Amino acid sequence: MLSVIVATHESERTLVPTLSALIPGAMSGLVTEVVVSDAESKDATAEVADIAGCRFIASAAPLGERLKTAALSTRTPWLMFLRAGIVLDADWTGASETFMQSASFSETAPRAAVFRTAGTASAQPGLGDVIALARAVFAGRKPSPDQGLVISRSLYEAVGGHPAHADAEARLLNQLGRKVALLGAAVRRVA
Repeated sequence: MLSVIVATHESERTLVPTLSALIPGAMSGLVTEVVVSDAESKDATAEVADIAGCRFIASAAPLGERLKTAALSTRTPWLMFLRAGIVLDADWTGASETFMQSASFSETAPRAAVFRTAGTASAQPGLGDVIALARAVFAGRKPSPDQGLVISRSLYEAVGGHPAHADAEARLLNQLGRKVALLGAAVRRVA
């Protein structure tokens, strides 16, 4: 149902907690594959991905091109993009499943979502979260690539995927604009 694509570069240490957080999703059957899209790291990033059972794609191409190639190599109806070092909260599977199910049954529901940033008190997005997201959108501040992205394959393909620009993740989020929902689960960055 969901393919996870993790962008890496010299990420052997930060990749481990990111992949560890995905285990509940893999065990529940939500995550069907994890693709590590690497910028030709010289450290042990490839070995970490191999040990974890991930498919590893290395390329010198710009980030946007690497992410788009990785996405096109998958076949699930939903995609999740994460950066190495981003760790999902324990409740990410439920929040993601709820979002994907509601999006699948409603023509008007958003087809893309980001995770809350750690530090917000409630497990479900409350009025404060919605207001914060609205302020960010109307003030010109878009969700950050560090918040991850869950997106339907159909929407990803309709917008052309990640652009080939240097800031591909932020540009994709900017292009999606108000089509991005806020998930109840949070993410945090590890050092």
